[in-house]
Amino acid sequence: MFKNVFGSGFIVRTAHVILTWVITLILFLHDTDLRKQEERGELIQPVLFVLLVLVSVLLYFAVSLMDPGFVLSDGSDLQDMIPPTTKSLRQRRCGHCLLQQPMRSKHCQTCQHCVRRYDHHCPWIENCVGERNHRWFVLYLAVQLLVLLWGLHIAWSGFTMAPTWQRWLRGNGVLLGTAAVVAVLSLTVLLLLGSHLYLVSLNTTTWEFMSRHRISYLKHCGADENPFDRGALRNLWGFFCDWGAIVWEQVYFREGNDPI
Repeated sequence: MFKNVFGSGFIVRTAHVILTWVITLILFLHDTDLRKQEERGELIQPVLFVLLVLVSVLLYFAVSLMDPGFVLSDGSDLQDMIPPTTKSLRQRRCGHCLLQQPMRSKHCQTCQHCVRRYDHHCPWIENCVGERNHRWFVLYLAVQLLVLLWGLHIAWSGFTMAPTWQRWLRGNGVLLGTAAVVAVLSLTVLLLLGSHLYLVSLNTTTWEFMSRHRISYLKHCGADENPFDRGALRNLWGFFCDWGAIVWEQVYFREGNDPI
């Protein structure tokens, strides 16, 4: 289920953890609401913040090290689940793995594997986002956004007044830099989370959305036609709550689409 911790993403993962805890330490060391509450013995919010940061780090590692849905065999165990009318069609075979590709899968040049329901390869987690870890990736983004926005509020509370700009920068420079980093990360994560929730509500992936004109099972569809779309609520429910394996060929041909 999990990949080798000491793979090519070790430096990226280490940098993520160091950055996370350095920012958390800065928020505690400056005269922020978090530190004032700690000094007064009001530990509920400081403890909750640290726990939320810890959850975000654990989710990061889970998404980063999890098997995103690598195609490791020709999937003969799923052949009986594919509608008979589709078995006579030309099955896609990966030119790199030489394995039969299930519908919605794609070969990742970085991971050197085909990935089921491929979404994209994320350099920040140094892993693909696919069928098995996509929902966890979205959950990680949501928790990370909550941490960042809370951290931004805490940083804002720590700014102190000064008679001149020079003295203000000397007193608040580190906190200002931290707040700027957190603000940029917050905007980035907000845009990522929003785009992923939008695509999930349509039951499409980043790869399909960006490259539908080159994908064999989508290029003949109209601009607004998606053979996997079952309505926003059902799409969201299926994404977050349906943990079983889905044979996308069944969904595709259930909608009466033409053979590929």
